[in-house]
Amino acid sequence: MLGSVLTLAFERPPIDWHAIAPELVLLGFGALLTLVDIVWLERGRAAVSALASFGLLAAMVPVLTLATDGADRVTFWGAYVIDDYSLVMKAVFLLAGYVVVLLSTNYIAEGDYWESEYYQMLLSAVLGMVVMASARDLVTMFVALELLSIPAYLMATWRKRDLRSNEAGLKYYLMGVFASAVLLYGMSLLYGTAGSTLLDDINAAVSGDDAPLAVVTLGVIFVVAGFAFKVSAFPFHTWAPDTYEGAPTPVTAFLSVASKAAGFVALLSLVFVGFWGRSDVYQPLMWALAAASMFGGNLMALRQTNLVRLLAYSGVAQAGYMLAPLAVAGESLTTADDALSAVVTYLAIYAAMNLGAFAVVIAVARRTASAEIDSYRGLFHYSPALAVAMTVFLMALAGIPPLGGWFAKFEIVLALISPQTAWGVALGVVVALNSVIALYYYARIASYMWVEQAPANSGFDTASPIKVPTSVSAALILTGAATLAFGILPQWIGHFTDVTLLATLPS
Repeated sequence: MLGSVLTLAFERPPIDWHAIAPELVLLGFGALLTLVDIVWLERGRAAVSALASFGLLAAMVPVLTLATDGADRVTFWGAYVIDDYSLVMKAVFLLAGYVVVLLSTNYIAEGDYWESEYYQMLLSAVLGMVVMASARDLVTMFVALELLSIPAYLMATWRKRDLRSNEAGLKYYLMGVFASAVLLYGMSLLYGTAGSTLLDDINAAVSGDDAPLAVVTLGVIFVVAGFAFKVSAFPFHTWAPDTYEGAPTPVTAFLSVASKAAGFVALLSLVFVGFWGRSDVYQPLMWALAAASMFGGNLMALRQTNLVRLLAYSGVAQAGYMLAPLAVAGESLTTADDALSAVVTYLAIYAAMNLGAFAVVIAVARRTASAEIDSYRGLFHYSPALAVAMTVFLMALAGIPPLGGWFAKFEIVLALISPQTAWGVALGVVVALNSVIALYYYARIASYMWVEQAPANSGFDTASPIKVPTSVSAALILTGAATLAFGILPQWIGHFTDVTLLATLPS
C-alpha cells in the first residue's frame, strides 16, 4: 500500500509539450539573455532588447497555434489548463510585455542601469503571468505569483542611486511580503477544508452543506485580500502611488498593466472555479472592494499634481471597475459568463490605453525631465502629436466614445444590470457616477495641453517638437491603434474575449 502511494506521489505526469510551449519559449529566451550577458558582457548590451522583444513575439506563435487547434488541454493532474480564457490572457500578457520592452529600450540604455539583467527580470515576470493564466491549483498560483513579484520588486528599485527608487522598491517589497503571508494563510485554510490544492476540489469542498462556514469565509477573505494587493484595490493600494512615482517609468507601466492583469487572472480563476459555490461570501466582498476602489481612487486622483501619481490612483479606480462584475457573478451561469467576458474585455482594452498614456509620459519627460501636470501646459503648441495621443488615451480611460474605454465600461455596466438585482443596479450607478468624477481630472489635463500656454520660466525648450525615439513611437502607434480599434470595432474584441470558465460546473 505504502509503495503504491509513493509511486503515485513521485510518478511524473504526462506532459503536453505543445500546451506549455509558450512558457518554454520564454524560459529559453531568458536563459539565452543570461548566456549573452555571461559570454559577451558589455558587448552584448546592444542585442538584449532585441532578443527580449523577439522572445515575447516568439512565445505568441504557440499561443496562436493552440488557439487554432481549439481543443482544451489539461495537464499536471488538473493543475494546469489551456483553454480559450488562458490563451486570451497569455496573448494580452505577451503583447503588453512587448510594448514595455519598446518603452524600455532607450530609457534603460540611456541610464546607469544593468541592461541585460533588466530584460531577464522582465521576461521572468512575464513568464510568471503566463503561468498564472493557466494555473488551476493553489500551489501553481502561488509559484506564478512569486515568479512575477520577485523580479518586479527588483525592477522597481532599478535606479540604484535614486533614493525615491530605493524607497519605491522597498515599500513594494515589504507590502508584497505582507500580502503573500496573508494569501498563504488563506490558502492554508482552504487546503485544510478541502484536503486538496486543486481549485475544482476546493469548490466541491467549500460548497457542501457540511463545510465549516467560518473557516471557509476567513479563507476566502484572506485569499482575495492577498490578490487585491496585486491589483491595487482599495484599501490595499497604499504601495502603488509611491512605487509608481519612484520606479523607472517603463517599470511603472508594467506594474500598472501587466502585473495588475495577472492579479485579476488569479481572482477570476478563484471566483469562477475555486469559490463558485460560495457566492454568499465573495459577492458582498467584491461589492465592497469595487465601490471603495472606485470612490477612493477617483477622489484621491482629484488632488494630484503629478501625472504618474494621478495614473496610480486612476489605476485604483480602474481596478474597482473590473472588480464590479464579480459582485453579481454568482447569480447564474449566464450572468457569470457575462461578468467574466466583461472583465477580460476591460483588461485587454485597459492594457492598450494605459500603456499608451505611459508612453506619452516617457516621451514628454525626455524634454521636461518631469511628470508634474504643470509641465504639460501648452504641450499642443510645441508638440501637437503627443498632445493628441495623450488626449486619446485620457479620453479612452474616461470612457468617451468612439475610443476603446467606452466599450469596456459599457460591458461592465451591462454585466451589472443584466441580473436585475438591486445590488447590481446600485453598483452600476456607482460605476456611472465615478466615470463622471474621473472625466473631470482627465479633462483637466487635456485642457492644460490644448488651451494653456507653456510657462515662460518652464526651464525647457518649447520652441521645437519633442523628438520621440523610434521604439517609443512604435509603442504609441500600437497602443493608439488598439485603443481606436477597440472603440470603433467593439465586436472584434468582443469576439475574442467571449470566454468561459464554467463549462464543467453544475447549473
